[in-house]
Amino acid sequence: MRRTLVPTVAAAVLASALAVSCASPGDSAAADSEEVKVALVTSTSGPLASYGKQYLQGFEAGLDHATGGTGEVDGRRITVLKDDDGGDPAKGVSLAKKRIGQDVRIIAGSVVSGVGTQIAPVAEQNRTLFLSGPAATDELTGVNKYTFRSGRQTHQDVVTARAILDAEAGGKGGKGGTTKQKVVVLAQDNAFGQANVAAVRQLLGADGGARVTPVLASPSATDLTPTASRVKSAKPDMVFVAWAGDTAQSMWNTLDQQGVLDSSTVVTGLDIRASYPVFGKARDKLTLLAHYVPGATANDEAEAMRAYFEKKKWQEDLFSPDGFNAAQMVVQAVRESGEDLDTDAMVEALEGFRFAGVKGENTVRSSDHALLQPMFQAEFDGSGKPAVLTVFEPKRVAPAAGKIG
Repeated sequence: MRRTLVPTVAAAVLASALAVSCASPGDSAAADSEEVKVALVTSTSGPLASYGKQYLQGFEAGLDHATGGTGEVDGRRITVLKDDDGGDPAKGVSLAKKRIGQDVRIIAGSVVSGVGTQIAPVAEQNRTLFLSGPAATDELTGVNKYTFRSGRQTHQDVVTARAILDAEAGGKGGKGGTTKQKVVVLAQDNAFGQANVAAVRQLLGADGGARVTPVLASPSATDLTPTASRVKSAKPDMVFVAWAGDTAQSMWNTLDQQGVLDSSTVVTGLDIRASYPVFGKARDKLTLLAHYVPGATANDEAEAMRAYFEKKKWQEDLFSPDGFNAAQMVVQAVRESGEDLDTDAMVEALEGFRFAGVKGENTVRSSDHALLQPMFQAEFDGSGKPAVLTVFEPKRVAPAAGKIG
């Protein structure tokens, strides 16, 4: 599964996120009619630096494509300001406040869920558009009027897993295959793991009729044999794995040694290219749910991104489309914002916005700002690269509908 770091944040930090000393952009003088500043607050250092790098590269390619190579929207130059949050929520909040104080009306880029959930209330307090990046936490969907997503969320991962299990069981309609199935959620006992347990319980358990059992391991555990034994003894039909960090390779080897991969359908999320070797010999026994599979799509946006990356000598990866999406959303928001770069007009322009992205058709759901998008089922081929088996259309893998606030 993709890794999401959610550090503990003191109450004082949360409180500070709700109050910014600078004036609200919505009350300030009209923006410079010849320039629009966009702050990309993301991780270029820390545990998820690779995610941030992919996002930034995708954004650059997306901005080039959406502006026809000019970097301008209706004569207004888009100036991109890049800030490294290092995966630290407090630092992310501080950077967001700083940019808002410089009359920045659009902030984008969080790859860490803990950063995104702290910036969101700052955006609301200051009427600033916030386009969260690869951060997967469901908490960002519908959190407030000014927060949108440019990537997928945990519920979309789990709904994809349900569709996969349904197909494996021969069911139809997205739920039949999970009825009375035994599902084990194997995860680490941290915020990311617990969020996945909650999502699986809701979508496969309460909604799908499966019997869901969590098996949580300490993030610091190095001997994972007892954990694998607990999974095997549960005799699951499916094991949903949400794992992160340096013990991933050991975890997969241990599951394989304990026979779990031979006795159950094991579903996990496809991570970035650098993680492919981590699966080891286990890779041929896994079913992959995938936010994106590099090279899997061939629409105009995908080809534009690849052409841009080729010029830069970059390689597309799991979160490249999220950055590309964000740039397209920025251009749409700016185009409809009026001369004063009105934030409420930007919000209105994005609600219900339907656009072709690298993955296919995307739609910003008006009620809660979830980004409806295709998801994929994949497996590793003989060369060790992921290959798409099934493309799930956005409606089939849409997260539960919510509302803002």
